[in-house]
Amino acid sequence: MPVKSTLEICEEGIRAWKQAFNKQDAAGCASQYMPHAVMDARPFGTFKGRDEIQAFWKNIMDQGFTDVEYSDVRWEPAENEGYILRASWTMNKAFGVVHREHWIIDADGKARLSSDDFEVQGER
Repeated sequence: MPVKSTLEICEEGIRAWKQAFNKQDAAGCASQYMPHAVMDARPFGTFKGRDEIQAFWKNIMDQGFTDVEYSDVRWEPAENEGYILRASWTMNKAFGVVHREHWIIDADGKARLSSDDFEVQGER
């Protein structure tokens, strides 16, 4: 079995996050973040740690947001470790951009977000 590259592991991480979101699984979304991750969700604010991040995603899901899709995905190696993802995104009720998701490999070999910076740019 071939060894996966860091980029392939990071791509698995974003797929797992999107699957959790589309299943309305806020805990599953939060588990894709490092324990002390920081998420900047413009215009809502900054959320620190899995508990705050999970509460944010649960609130979004409770408002009926679903069906997230990414487009124009760009990956670039991060300066220190992992990869940076930039993309556009859409949901059933909103759209926006991912300014910077920093994916790193956790101790268990899975990619997780150490930081997340995205913006809602409009409603659909």
